[in-house]
Parts: sequence; structure tokens; C-alpha cells
Amino acid sequence: MNAPQALPGNHPSLMNNYQPLPISFTRGEGCRLWDSEGREYLDALAGVAVTSVGHSHPRIVEAIREQAGLLLHTSNLYRIDWQVQLAQQLTALAGMQRAFFCNSGAEANETALKLARLHAQRKGIRQPLVVVMENSFHGRTFATLSASDSPSCQAGFAPLMDGFIKVPFGDVLAIQALAQSHGQRIAAVLVEPVQGESGVQVAPGGYLAALRALCDEQHWLLMLDEIQTGLGRTGRWFAGRHEGVVPDVMTLAKALGNGVPIGACLAAGAAAELFGPGSHGSTFGGNPLACRVACTVLEIMEEEGLVANAERQGRLMLDELRTALKGHPQVLAVRGHGLMIGIDLAFPARHLAELAAREHGVLINIARGQTIRLLPPLTLDDATRQAMVARLLGLLESVR
Repeated sequence: MNAPQALPGNHPSLMNNYQPLPISFTRGEGCRLWDSEGREYLDALAGVAVTSVGHSHPRIVEAIREQAGLLLHTSNLYRIDWQVQLAQQLTALAGMQRAFFCNSGAEANETALKLARLHAQRKGIRQPLVVVMENSFHGRTFATLSASDSPSCQAGFAPLMDGFIKVPFGDVLAIQALAQSHGQRIAAVLVEPVQGESGVQVAPGGYLAALRALCDEQHWLLMLDEIQTGLGRTGRWFAGRHEGVVPDVMTLAKALGNGVPIGACLAAGAAAELFGPGSHGSTFGGNPLACRVACTVLEIMEEEGLVANAERQGRLMLDELRTALKGHPQVLAVRGHGLMIGIDLAFPARHLAELAAREHGVLINIARGQTIRLLPPLTLDDATRQAMVARLLGLLESVR
């Protein structure tokens, strides 16, 4: 493939917190993107698990176009019918009772952490703790950064917020031990069913169900961060459903708006009644445009069977990669859950994202320095999956 003309990466007029590849996209369709030079790429990243129904889906385009001509914003001082409809759709799918809408995953997790504090206050806990996991990532606001375990993201921002206690991911015994030593101070457990930013680390079987039982026993809130795993990514509407788990609090974002910024925090049971008027809010959260698009996303997913497709395509892609990469000297492991796949490499691999795009025409992400992370749109079909796998194998053959 001919390499595209080099374009500037981060511009001097922008703050220097990103390191974008020198590639600029001008249009997309389904699982494909085209850059400013007209070169085509297979998108195995979906904007980091965002464009799950594909780029430029005609129904999303029409919903945005029509709503933009009607009404974009009124504020939450007034009832927003699209917000009500989205809340009804999401709570019905999740088996939960109430929803709060915001603009991002970090804000959704901030909302969850505020619910944990209110829950602690109701229980009379003066110095509450939230149990979080090693190698977790929940966002970049001060509270969510403090809840995360990402030294590179936390560097320079000390002192972080206290009130969090970390345990190894997947270790139920470690949390049971906390019930003995800190049980009176713990208000909630916050966990990702799959740790995406840490290289697609999948929770062991039975882990979430064990956490649900422990939280019930201790009267803690079980809070699932499903920002990356939710809305079909793992082959179920929500990753907790693989074990029949309904949390007290669940956070969503990413795929919910297919690129239009929106986040959601769902709550069930007593947690759904913790907020009162004035206790939390968002100027833009749940505006008519974002909520109408999100309703359209859910309808497309149901009508096109994208949750089942994610399970099937993810299983096939994982099998194909494991078979082809067995014995590869630079590949340590291949793992995944639905269309959320990680390939661990034996060397620092940050340069591979640009190499994959320039030389092989496939978009990937490198997590934690040496894990290829794959998050293709849930609309992936057999031919496109096979082409993605072939390009990925070509990439990995070049580093053999």
C-alpha cells in the first residue's frame, strides 16, 4: 500500500497533551475510514469503542440532521422528552430504575462516586472508602483519576483524593479480607468487568457474581464501570449479564452516542433514590440531540442484532488470531471478550499503531505500552473481519 503524505500531528495552537498520528480522516462509512489523501483504512478501534454502529450510519445522520433543525438545547430546567425516552429504554434493558445523563464516561463515574458518598452518609460512615482495582482506569477528573491505578496519568497531579482502597483485579479473597479489616468504612466496590485500558484484562469467571453476593452481604453498593464494555461490546448488552449480575450503579458512555458526547449513570434499588433536587447536575447533560441519537443507537442495535453479532464476530476473530499466532515468538497471549480483544507482545510496541496504519491500512491502539487492543464496530461482517485479521497478521509478521 502506498503510504499517505505526512501531515502534522499535534498543532502548536493546541495544548500538548495528545500525540496524534500524522493522519487526518475526512470521512467514514461502516468499518472504514478515508484520510485526506483518499486512502482507505479498516477501523479496528471504532474511536476507542465509540462508533459501535459504524461510521455515518444513515439513521444516525438523519437523527442528527432532523434534531439539529428542531432543537439542540433547553437545559434541565425543563422536561426533555428524548431524555425521558432514553432513560426508559436504558433502565428497561439494564433492569434498573433511574438514569442520570452527562457528557462523558468520566462524568458518569463521578456521578457514581457521589452516589457512593451519599450511601455512606446514609449509613453514618464518616470516612468512607470505595474499593477499586489495581490497573483500573475510570477517567481523568480528580475523583476518577484517584480511583484509577495509572501512574502515567496520575503523574504531576498529587495530592490525589483519598477514600479509595486498591486490591488486585479478579481476587475475591482480597475483598473479603477487606470486609474484615475495613468493612465498617466501605461504601462501595467499583470495578470494570474487563479492564480495557490495561490491555483487555478479563475478569475470571464467577468474579462479578461473587462481588454481587459480597456487596449484598455487607450492604455495599456494587458499581460496574461499563463505559467500555457496555452496550453490546462483549456479546451481551452489559458485561455483567454474562453472570446474571445487576449492579446497584452502572456507568455508560462511549458507544451510547456513536460519537455524539453523552454519558449515563444508572441506579437500582436504594441507590436510585439517593439524589435529590440540587444534589447533582449538568448543563449540557441529556440534551435533546444527544438523547435522540442515543435512542437511535439502541434501536439500530436491536433491529440489526448487533449484540449477537458482537459475540459471534468476536469469537471468530479471537479463534483466528489464536490459531494464526500460536508459536509466534513475539506474541505472549491473545485474549478477549466479544469484540474486545488484546494481543500481548514481548516488546514495547507503541510504534506499531502508526506502522499498522501506514503500512497495513488498519487502525489499532496500543494499551499499557505493549498490548494491541482491538475494538472494531459491532457491525463487523465476515469479509471485513477476515481482512482485518489478515492485515494484523501481516503487521505481526513484519516484527517476527
